[in-house]
Amino acid sequence: MAALARAASCQAEVTQWVAACSGLLQTATVQGQCRRMLHGIFQRCKTGQFQLPKACGGLIEANGAKTHQNRLIYSTSKQLSAKDSVQTSEEKVGPFTRIIEAMGFTGPLKYSRWKIKVAALRMYTCCVEKTDYEEFFNRCQMPDTLNSWFLVAQLHVWMCLVRMKQEGRAGKYMCRYIVHCMWEDVEQRGKVMGINSVVLKQDLRSMVENFYAALFGYDEGILSDDHVLAAALWRNLFNRNCEDPRHLELLVEYVRKQVQHLDALSGEDLLLTGEVSWRPLVESNARSILKPLSPVYNDEGL
Repeated sequence: MAALARAASCQAEVTQWVAACSGLLQTATVQGQCRRMLHGIFQRCKTGQFQLPKACGGLIEANGAKTHQNRLIYSTSKQLSAKDSVQTSEEKVGPFTRIIEAMGFTGPLKYSRWKIKVAALRMYTCCVEKTDYEEFFNRCQMPDTLNSWFLVAQLHVWMCLVRMKQEGRAGKYMCRYIVHCMWEDVEQRGKVMGINSVVLKQDLRSMVENFYAALFGYDEGILSDDHVLAAALWRNLFNRNCEDPRHLELLVEYVRKQVQHLDALSGEDLLLTGEVSWRPLVESNARSILKPLSPVYNDEGL
């Protein structure tokens, strides 16, 4: 009975040791040595002389400490990434909506498509009618041409696209219709001005290329510092022709304060009405992120 008890205890210790070494056998470079250790242990178990090797015990402790350390590092990085990264709320859609949108169709939206289209048309109208183009031309020394008008209009359209893309699938659908309204308006204005159809078609093709290139440049600028934004404005709005750096400074501040102003507007109101107001190009006390509000003190100095 004592021999059976000793054999059972020895088998339990061997099983525990093998389980502890299971991770070590997969990760360490001494797999052949561990196999020989296992063979010797089973041979000593038959004689009742089982003792865990100190070297292997140290390896097990070291491997356990390494695993524990890796687990701590992983959990820490996980917490940091969840805390520091910007969490965007993605709109949950069903499998049917995903299938039809993968086929190129638009699934059910938060609001009626007709209301969103009307709001998109009204928002583009605000970009065109509520902007003082003459002030832009005079202060920035831009020629009064269709191309100059388009460059100023696309800047305001881009700011609206940046705001509406934050409103999920309905906002992205509205962005597509805003761009559609813009190209329809540009084509109609070209026809009214008497531009030849062939020349107008070529100009539209060039405008389309410049528009999508400008979107990338403006997006990079709004996410970066003022130097990158000024470079994007110099390339796209001024056509690489701006000798006065004060004009770039004025436009950088204008874009920053307008984007901040649009972010403060309600997303639901924009989706349903499309009403957008623009701040003046030049303000005596421009309260933008470039010029933060100074603290206000009372008579006691508090």
